[in-house]
Order: sequence, then C-alpha cells, then structure tokens
Amino acid sequence: MFSFLKNHPFPVEAFFESSLVFTFAVPKTEVRNLVPECLSIDTFNDRWGFIAVAMVQTKDLRPKGFPRIFGNDFFLIGYRVFVRFQDEAGKSLRGLYILKSETDKRKMEFFGNLFTHYKYTTTDIAWREHDEVISISSNASCFAISFEEPTGEPVPLPVGSPFVDWKQARKFAGPLPCTFTADRGRDKVLIIEGVRQNWRPEPVRVIENKFSFLDDLNFSEVILANAFMIKKVPYYWKKGRIEKWTR
Repeated sequence: MFSFLKNHPFPVEAFFESSLVFTFAVPKTEVRNLVPECLSIDTFNDRWGFIAVAMVQTKDLRPKGFPRIFGNDFFLIGYRVFVRFQDEAGKSLRGLYILKSETDKRKMEFFGNLFTHYKYTTTDIAWREHDEVISISSNASCFAISFEEPTGEPVPLPVGSPFVDWKQARKFAGPLPCTFTADRGRDKVLIIEGVRQNWRPEPVRVIENKFSFLDDLNFSEVILANAFMIKKVPYYWKKGRIEKWTR
C-alpha cells in the first residue's frame, strides 16, 4: 500500500565530492534485452549501446531544503544503460535506466529502497590514493579499478573506444538529464530529473578496470569507451513525475 513512496515523492539534494563514470560500449542488440520496451537504446553509429558505471562520493545527502545537519555522506555506485523515452508531448528525452545500485552504508540501502526503485545493496568499498593514482575496489562486489587523477593534461581515449575524440565521447559521459523506471503493469514511466551546477567532466586515463557485474551479463563485446571525473559539484534530483506510455 506504500508503493507510491518509491516514486521519489520529494526532491533530494547532495554535494558531489567526486563523480567518476566509466562508460562501456556493448552491441546494441545485446543490451536491448536489459531495458523495458517503452525505452529505446541510445546508440552510436547504429551499432553500440552503452552501460555506465558511476561511482559518486556524496556529502550531506538529504531532502531538498533541509539543513545540512540532516544530511548523510554515502558512496554510491550505479550500473546504468543509456536510453531514450518519448514523453506525452512527443519530446525525446535522453536518460539512464538503472540495472543495479550499491552503497557503502546500510542506512542508504534502507532509505534508497524505500524511496526509489534503484535496487540498492550494501557492499564494501576500498579507496586508495598513491602517487596520483586512485584505486577503488570491492571484495563483495568483485570489482577493481585504478586510474590517474585528472591534471588537465591531454590523455588518450581508451584503446578500442568507438569514439574518435573526447568531444564525441562526452556525449556518453553521464549523468544524463533523466533517469527512468518503467511500471509494465500500469504502462507508466517514472521520470527523475537531475539538476547540476559547474559540471565540467575531465577525461581520465584508466589503468585497470574489472567489473564482475558486466562479465556476468555475457556480452560478446565489452569495450571501455570513455572515463570522466568531476569534483565539488552541487546536485539535486527533482520530485519524480509519472507519464503514460503507449505500447
């Protein structure tokens, strides 16, 4: 009877200490099976779909308008597919569809699953910095990444990236304006819009990346397409809105 609570019933704000996004190119036909039919895959060259792994250090996350004393600090991880949705006005909205979410604290798992459809689980997170190299790993979630902290100097695109330059790659950097959740039973889509300030992603050079979640999806190809990082950004999510979709 309280399922409506999952529909983001109030806006939420936070300060992003850092947001790191790894975007992987996979065959569009294979990622199609992961996404509800009301959403279309956001593709590149009519061949590639994309899955982003976002790792965000949030500070003072709380209902928007509440004093910071009510905020909490969390590490959040999201596995998301780049998609599009045509709204009731006929506008094509770019956004993300959540496959899985993780956090470093059970408090976030509880409240995240109470007020969202993002399927949070709690996991261990290890963050290490040494000689300008940052490493992030989890034993429980079986992932390990390392990368050079951005310095403003040019870095090459990942080997095999489908993009020709970082300008092209930036279009699939995330986060996008919207996040979508589909209610197949009622033919409705929940739309969450994010609002950000001073969003200037910097390319990073990736040294290592291993995500068992992606391995378990058994794609025929998984190619690291880009990696970006931003720091010190105010962010908030608007209250969710629901639109109908026609099959």
